[in-house]
Amino acid sequence: MMNDGNEIVTTLTKLFWATDHHDWEGLRRTFAGQVLLDYTATLGGEPRICAPGEVVDGWRPAFEALDAHQHLVANHMVEIADEEATATASFIATHQFQDETWTLGGDYHFRLHKCEGNWRVAAMRMVPVWQTGPVDLVTKALEVAAS
Repeated sequence: MMNDGNEIVTTLTKLFWATDHHDWEGLRRTFAGQVLLDYTATLGGEPRICAPGEVVDGWRPAFEALDAHQHLVANHMVEIADEEATATASFIATHQFQDETWTLGGDYHFRLHKCEGNWRVAAMRMVPVWQTGPVDLVTKALEVAAS
């Protein structure tokens, strides 16, 4: 039996594994009933509160349009208080499309809730520290997919 800290790391690993393997139902199951997404450091705008299905519907077209992508997440730091937890993890995300590669790295900050015995992501904020390659690569892939 895993302890809560290990279960939280497993949930976070499943989130990125499911994304990279296009397991959209598995991805949906990693989220709590409402998720606060904050990608403002790369996308601008404001953080958004979404249902799990909305997250999947938002991410799926982008990741399916790319030729390849991989998220590596490590150095998890977890703090637990009863049925609530926070976690931070370092990441490197690589995206490929038509012989171009956009890679970025930094940290993710998560808030999780224990829902019916399982840890689920209730909030995630990406804080990029570095990147290389064309920042608009995902937009290019989506434009080609739409044409």
